[in-house]
Amino acid sequence: MYNKKLILINPFNQHTRKDVYDVRTISPPLSLGIIAGLTPDDWDIEIIDENFDDFTFKEADLVGITALTSSINRAYEISAIYRERGIPTVIGGIHASMVTEEAEKYADVVVTGEAESVWHKVIEDFKQGTLKKRYTGELLPMKNNPMPRRDLFHPSYSYANIQTSRGCPMNCDFCSVHNFNGHQYRQRSVEDVLDELETIPQEQVYFVDDNIIGYSKQSAERAIRLFKGIVDRGIKIDWYCQASLNVADNEDVLKWAAKSGCRMILIGIESEKEEQLQEANKSLNLKMGIKKYEEVFDRIHKYGISVLGTLIFGLDSDSKSDLYDRTQFAIESGMDGMQATIITPLPGTGLYKRMEKDKRLLKTNYPEDWKYYHFLDIVYQPAKMSPDELYDEMLKNWGIMYDGKLLQKKMLRTLKATQNPKAAVWSYLSNVERHNICFGNRKAPLDPNILLKSLQNVG
Repeated sequence: MYNKKLILINPFNQHTRKDVYDVRTISPPLSLGIIAGLTPDDWDIEIIDENFDDFTFKEADLVGITALTSSINRAYEISAIYRERGIPTVIGGIHASMVTEEAEKYADVVVTGEAESVWHKVIEDFKQGTLKKRYTGELLPMKNNPMPRRDLFHPSYSYANIQTSRGCPMNCDFCSVHNFNGHQYRQRSVEDVLDELETIPQEQVYFVDDNIIGYSKQSAERAIRLFKGIVDRGIKIDWYCQASLNVADNEDVLKWAAKSGCRMILIGIESEKEEQLQEANKSLNLKMGIKKYEEVFDRIHKYGISVLGTLIFGLDSDSKSDLYDRTQFAIESGMDGMQATIITPLPGTGLYKRMEKDKRLLKTNYPEDWKYYHFLDIVYQPAKMSPDELYDEMLKNWGIMYDGKLLQKKMLRTLKATQNPKAAVWSYLSNVERHNICFGNRKAPLDPNILLKSLQNVG
């Protein structure tokens, strides 16, 4: 009897393909590696990532597809190709979990929430010919997690990724993470994470946790144990992560993060003004205070780590002058990398529900219009200007923020502040990539190799 064939697919969208992104910054579809690790040994499994490979039909017994909102249309297209041939498809991920009834029209099976608790049932029901239309995942403790099947990932990834925790107790208005992963902050054991790190072939790693240090003294101490464990086991990696402003509260966190290879930390800044933070319900930033920003940046720099700050543009309280002020803050502050996005009401967020209720959504021909929900387009009616005016203002501000010469100067400033060439390179690469994503075909892409020449000049 032959093994069954499972194909797992990560679909592209127009803003995450290799012709836009620097392939050096793309990391694998971790969720598909986990699904592969949960699948019994009597299955042959293949993972296809359209960031690297153009899709071509391949025979399979079962197909699994994961997708974000901006790539869900491509997921539906691929699903249709297999369904036309009588091959059942399973769609999961955050979009399908938030807009489940829509997803059920385009797939044989929809898995909502975290799939670990139900994937064995999907496989069992498939073998019995009793697949259900919907499987609802539970929020389980992060214990006995399977190792992702990294052997199935494309060999060209420069970055690996790993997850050590899930869940967020915050209620940011623009975010749906707490609806997908829950409000409780759940953590894997330090030893479990270290064991997985030892299996990773890449020397560059992205910790995909929404906040690697958590929200309590205990979770920060756990992060320190993890970082010390990386050092003690001799795991040689350069890594970056996401965290909140509280990452700098305990300098031991930063000290051991740096010793274990941390080069950059992404922090959700969103705005330098209280009015916008209140609108976005960015409670932790408000609690700590905007006056703490520079202190946090300086403390992180002290340990040779760069700061990648996220900023939101287009909030209801934003005037044209507010947009310009935010751009100047990004340039003049101690932020090194600048991730400037247009606020986007994703399904499952409080923002989406409110704009839907107020009939302010402009792109509502679903599912076709989901392709615009990628943080670079205006999909809603702004409060203080027309959509075209806001978009024109964004092009102006992106042009100022991501000017090539300015980015080189910012990189040199990061190098001076951190005394760490890798930290400077990583934040510069992030800025160059952001320029190329924001402008697409409107401007010639910046060449990230310019940074190498700049560093040589510094030397």
